[in-house]
Amino acid sequence: MGKIVYLVAVDGSEWSDRAAARAITLAQKTDAAVHFVTAAQWSKYQPLYVTELSAPPEDTTAQEAMERESILDPLMAKFENSGVEMKAELFWGHPTEVIKEQAKKKRANMIFVGRRGRSKVADLLLGSVANSLAHTAGIPIVLVP
Repeated sequence: MGKIVYLVAVDGSEWSDRAAARAITLAQKTDAAVHFVTAAQWSKYQPLYVTELSAPPEDTTAQEAMERESILDPLMAKFENSGVEMKAELFWGHPTEVIKEQAKKKRANMIFVGRRGRSKVADLLLGSVANSLAHTAGIPIVLVP
């Protein structure tokens, strides 16, 4: 059996920051690795983008840099002296699907997710990522308030 892996879904919200801190604290006690994962969606950058009608832009460099600088880099810096093995990755796609896929690929033992995300409106209209993961992930979910 390999090292324990905690996957943390992050989106830059205060809730995902608390989920990251909780995962790091537990990882320090259990000698686990922590993988921060964020999912970028085309619709966030192109409001009129509809998956079925148009292809996403080919050059994603600017959007990826913005996501990394605003979400992933600050977390890596914040916890760099924690003694925890960490990795941070950005993927394109729907957050729930990206998180489930990465949890499977990384053989994560637990998923940490904030109770709410960046968009309160999206949470209300579409059902939250946390709620969807709780019903479909297949591994323990730590829902951090």
